Amino acid sequence: MAKNIKNQAITSMEDDFAQWYTDVIKKAELVDYSSVRGCVILRPNGYRIWELFQQEVDKRFKETGHENVYMPMFIPESLLQKEADHVEGFAPEVAWVTRGGLEDLQERLAVRPTSETLFCEHYANIIQSHRDLPKLYNQWCSVVRWEKSTRPFLRTAEFLWQEGHTAHATEEEAVEETLKMLDLYEEVCKNLMALPVIKGKKTQKEKFAGAVDTYSIESLMHDGKALQSGTTHFFGDGFAKAFGIQFTDKNNELKHIFQTSWGLSTRLIGALIMVHGDNNGLVLPPKVAPTQVIIIPIAQHKDGVLDKAFEIKAKLSKFARVNVDDSDKQPGWKFNEAEVKGIPIRVEIGPRDIEENKAIIARRDTGEKFTVSLDDIEKEIEKYLEQIQKDMYEKALKHLNDNIRDAHTLDELEDIIKNKSGIVKAMWCGKEECETEIKDKLAVTSRNIPFDENAIGDKCVCCGEKADTVVYWAKAY
Repeated sequence: MAKNIKNQAITSMEDDFAQWYTDVIKKAELVDYSSVRGCVILRPNGYRIWELFQQEVDKRFKETGHENVYMPMFIPESLLQKEADHVEGFAPEVAWVTRGGLEDLQERLAVRPTSETLFCEHYANIIQSHRDLPKLYNQWCSVVRWEKSTRPFLRTAEFLWQEGHTAHATEEEAVEETLKMLDLYEEVCKNLMALPVIKGKKTQKEKFAGAVDTYSIESLMHDGKALQSGTTHFFGDGFAKAFGIQFTDKNNELKHIFQTSWGLSTRLIGALIMVHGDNNGLVLPPKVAPTQVIIIPIAQHKDGVLDKAFEIKAKLSKFARVNVDDSDKQPGWKFNEAEVKGIPIRVEIGPRDIEENKAIIARRDTGEKFTVSLDDIEKEIEKYLEQIQKDMYEKALKHLNDNIRDAHTLDELEDIIKNKSGIVKAMWCGKEECETEIKDKLAVTSRNIPFDENAIGDKCVCCGEKADTVVYWAKAY
């Protein structure tokens, strides 16, 4: 069999993690850079990951009663300014349209940074009675945020996402919705992306602009930095009061609705790369891999080899996404390309293999190789796809758990951040002054207040005063 040619064009993540990330997304053909600052072109490999994820998540949304809608991408300035905290939080990132054709606009239009105000305007028009509630809406779209510093998937001027927006008759229903969607986010990260996450509530300082409470799922990258991977928000009735969204309840009394919003974005592809990738490129979980199995014929010019490769493809295609690499490149180059693109399983088949009624299977995640009978290849491939998905999650979960450390004092917190990285668990008194001091001194942020987490003392890591809240701290993307 031909030897696997390692890709020397990918920088080692130990030497330069940022360059490794850039090398991987380029070599794996996920994106290309566009002529617009901060915007990227999603190539087929990159978009297909999002598409597969989107299809599965959208199915879950519909199963929980949500309907898809689409809002305009332009927001009149007067509409955006109706909720003061909201507009203040987004002001630095908003892109504005000031001309249409050859004429100046009478009112500036914001290019959608998020759609709360648009949904509020719509709800004010369509909700009159408790019989109109709840409204469980979601939209798949792109948004624009004029970021100062950009990096593909992690932070771009335009990115793809879903944003759910729901309206409810009671506070209890809205809070239940907020937490239910957070659980759904945790589930899809685990079962589709093989990403373990920490689920919890954001501090008031870190919550979404205009929200009463914000909840998040946080993941840990190879380099020890955290990534906010999804958020859900409980808005209370603040937006409803600002936009005059009222309904008559069962007692014929006029009430304001309670709202939520929640979102996942293509940022998750960045998490996928940085949690699972290695120095040879991508490592993709089977459930979101554009190609789950690549069949590489050896000595394909010899009689029967390509025929057998396509015969195997036909069998495997009943349950997997399969391709045959019948290009004129050498087998070693084909192996390398499959590795860089993170294809979960590689099947090697040559004349001798055909004679012996067998094939070689290689796992991308571990590099292990196995010989299997062609009579059993369907059963074996199906088994390995399931095992790879499970093993990748378990490996990432171990990395997360191994890199959560306790700190009881500010000195301990500083030592961990500077010398070990990862996520630090510490007690917090709840004062914003302490949160700000930690952020300014150590360049870390509170990631969230985890659910059901045991206390590690009763004193604030910063001021030493009484504390009963556990907070996770980390450097973050």
